Amino acid sequence: MRDGVHIVEVGPRDGLQNEKTPISVADRIAFIEALIGAGLHTVEVGAFVSPKAIPQMVGSAEVLRGVSHHTNRELPVLVPNEKGYEASQAAGAKLIAVFAAASESFSRANINCSIAESIERFKPVLARARADGVRVRGYISTVLGCPHEGEIKPQAVVDVAKVLWDLGCYEISLGDTIGVGTPLKARQLLRAVAGHVPMANLAMHFHDTYGQALANLYAGMEEGCRVIDSAAGGLGGCPYAPGATGNVATEDVVYMLEGMGIATGVDMAKLVAATNVVSGLIGRPPVSRVAAALNAKARATK
Repeated sequence: MRDGVHIVEVGPRDGLQNEKTPISVADRIAFIEALIGAGLHTVEVGAFVSPKAIPQMVGSAEVLRGVSHHTNRELPVLVPNEKGYEASQAAGAKLIAVFAAASESFSRANINCSIAESIERFKPVLARARADGVRVRGYISTVLGCPHEGEIKPQAVVDVAKVLWDLGCYEISLGDTIGVGTPLKARQLLRAVAGHVPMANLAMHFHDTYGQALANLYAGMEEGCRVIDSAAGGLGGCPYAPGATGNVATEDVVYMLEGMGIATGVDMAKLVAATNVVSGLIGRPPVSRVAAALNAKARATK
């Protein structure tokens, strides 16, 4: 299990879009620059969505343009429909993401349409992206539980994953949106989905509401999954899932991986510094246990 693991940093998009305090374009660019400087190769930088629905992502075009000189990095952006796709292309996006849910209730609460309708919305996005040579990542939310429906059966996730894969998504990220998963359920889910989508093309996107995210990631790695979504400082949450905490913290993931002998290429000191800056901007300390420990240690040695 010492094979390389790829970290997808989602803090600047999935993390900040759920924070109550909007962050300026300049500060978001600085945050992304700091994350890249810490050694992260893939950083999700924004979302081309309705400013009324998600005001935190206003200015994503400027953010993407501001960091696009990093041609040796992957800088994905989220797009919900053709309008968003067109805006992303005007800003020069080379990698985009689309999203669906495994729960009908969550899909309707989140984007006001059924799962099938959401897929119809981004079918033309996938077609245009394929013609334009733009790579597309697929997200599936509520894969292990829904705030409205409770536990989600693996087959519901398989059904959506198959559609995304068949439409041309190069990778499917499985999101435990409300963080209710446990290692056994994470294993069972990955095994079920891997029967239809190669394990090499699956990613784990686990939130840490019940403190199970690292254990779930470890279980998934034992199954062969090698892509992990995380957010610096544990940024995020879910506005449609009361009590749900943020994404698993990148610092905690890096600490675990390095401790297992898996090199991440991430400079922990620089990563924590980036987290501390953005935590100051949103007005609360990082959720990351590692960042908290290292910050406490730094204060004690001053």
